[in-house]
Amino acid sequence: MYFPEQPNHDEALNIDNIDSLRIHSLETFGTHDGPGIRMVVFTQGCQFRCLYCQNPDTLDIHGGKFVNVDELVAKAENQKLFFGTTGGVTVSGGEPLLQRAKLIPFFDKLHQKGIHTCLDSNGRVLDDQTKELLDKTDILLLDVKHINNDWHKKLTGLKNKITLKVAKYREETGKPMWLRYVLVPGWTDQEEYLHEWGQYFANFKTVEKVEIIPFHQMGKHKWELLNFDYALADVPSPSEEMLHKTATIFNQYFKNVIVR
Repeated sequence: MYFPEQPNHDEALNIDNIDSLRIHSLETFGTHDGPGIRMVVFTQGCQFRCLYCQNPDTLDIHGGKFVNVDELVAKAENQKLFFGTTGGVTVSGGEPLLQRAKLIPFFDKLHQKGIHTCLDSNGRVLDDQTKELLDKTDILLLDVKHINNDWHKKLTGLKNKITLKVAKYREETGKPMWLRYVLVPGWTDQEEYLHEWGQYFANFKTVEKVEIIPFHQMGKHKWELLNFDYALADVPSPSEEMLHKTATIFNQYFKNVIVR
């Protein structure tokens, strides 16, 4: 079955229509992508091909629509009253780092309006523009899919080397980071790798929170509608026992672990 080709470069979305973001959709009053109430901008395009992707319609770098950055800032400013002291704007995906050059002025303009910024990323790119964007990112939400390189590639189509470099760079800056881990039975629930994941990040001082995200089948219908081959169609959601075990392991290494 058809599946969008995995782009082999990082510039495809970073240079087109520089004043606008190529986005999939917008969410208002979001409560799951950073602190407080947030406007969430879901960007279009991703290089990962995660087998459990909930939004496979965001993968194609040629999909979505262009929305002017100033228009997005205006929308955020109109919602600022609802953000309170903790909310703000989160840019998610897809993979937002594919449009990092455009996100730099976007985050600058949000900060000029006193609006908090979050970046929800799989850490696919680390270059000077990524570093500049991260400097303007109040909280990085980093999805570390698997600590084992081989399993990470089986799960996403790519290795985890750059993602771990992004995590280390963020740690060096001293700026806050939340780590996210999708728990998929048979794929990301191996006890030895859960410990290895925890041990790898245990001494990071910038990790404020670890979020365990249970796998579910809510995105299955999108794969079917797009005529994509969905390899995890028969995989169940993690049991309460599995969630508890994972949280117990991560609690050995982190002070703040939650199950989403």
